[in-house]
Amino acid sequence: MFNPPEKSWDEMGSNVYGCIKQLFLLKLENRQLKVVLSIGGASWSSHFATVASSQQSRELFADSSVTLMKDWGFDGIDIDWEFPQSKVEAADYVLLLQAVRRRLDAYAAEHAPSYHFQLSIASSAGSEKYGRLDLKSVSDIVDCFYLMGYDYSGSWSTVTGHQANLHPSTSAPESTPFSTGNAVTDYIAAGVPSHKIILGMPLYGRSFDNTNGFGHPFSGVGGGSWEAGAWDYKALPLPGAKEVYDGSVGAVYSWDHVARELISYDSPSSVRDKVAFIKAKGLGGTMFWEASADRTGNASLIETSYDCLAKDSGVGSRENLVNYADSRYNNLAGGMVTG
Repeated sequence: MFNPPEKSWDEMGSNVYGCIKQLFLLKLENRQLKVVLSIGGASWSSHFATVASSQQSRELFADSSVTLMKDWGFDGIDIDWEFPQSKVEAADYVLLLQAVRRRLDAYAAEHAPSYHFQLSIASSAGSEKYGRLDLKSVSDIVDCFYLMGYDYSGSWSTVTGHQANLHPSTSAPESTPFSTGNAVTDYIAAGVPSHKIILGMPLYGRSFDNTNGFGHPFSGVGGGSWEAGAWDYKALPLPGAKEVYDGSVGAVYSWDHVARELISYDSPSSVRDKVAFIKAKGLGGTMFWEASADRTGNASLIETSYDCLAKDSGVGSRENLVNYADSRYNNLAGGMVTG
């Protein structure tokens, strides 16, 4: 005989479980924790140009995004369009962000009058990409820019380079085609308030094989933790390699002279330098991609950033929202008291 579950199928179907439920429970435990819905990414940006090209599609995108946000009990939306390819797309980007901001504000006015839902974007540190954007217009709309201060060099490069350096190299300029410091200077000069810039750092390394050092040719990128040429920070330095910190560029690398393998990444030393830079420039904080690759304890880059910055900054003092009475999911709409 079939024994029905404790809850009927209809009851189970009107609730939300898994990661969404656990994230909401974490919000209840830590009222400073905000959870944001990020849309797009390097692998999922190909449709943004079409979506942003008409008022009808922009409004549909804004409506569906905010619906997902409120149904799942999130605190805002992050747009990760990598990247607008022309001035036309850049102008459409501004219109898309405006549509999302209007919809967020309309939802707040009706359901959470005292709450400000966050709107953010992931942004490039490459001048060719951010140079297409009207950064001042974007900054008037969004709460923050998550500046992706990584992937400056990699398998696509013609010579080896640092992938997340803070400063350009004077001894081997070809090894630093980009730098975080130059990007931040350009953003601020374009009218972006410094406090809206959140500096992103990598929790992985980019490798180069069969090379003689920075600024030299290489052949292949070797293995990786999850794809060729990309190693989780927690796996570095690899056995047989020596870790080196280059304070002149604010970057770390490992070098295996036998295998002739070079890997560029961040360590607590470079994170401390970057946090000092953040404080000096009045930036808004740090971001990491992505947390599962971090170490624990004193070797953790996220912990290092927190110890150096967040404890003294008051970051996250505004409470999150936990009242989503119009969520489609009964248990979330009820505050996860049951279900």
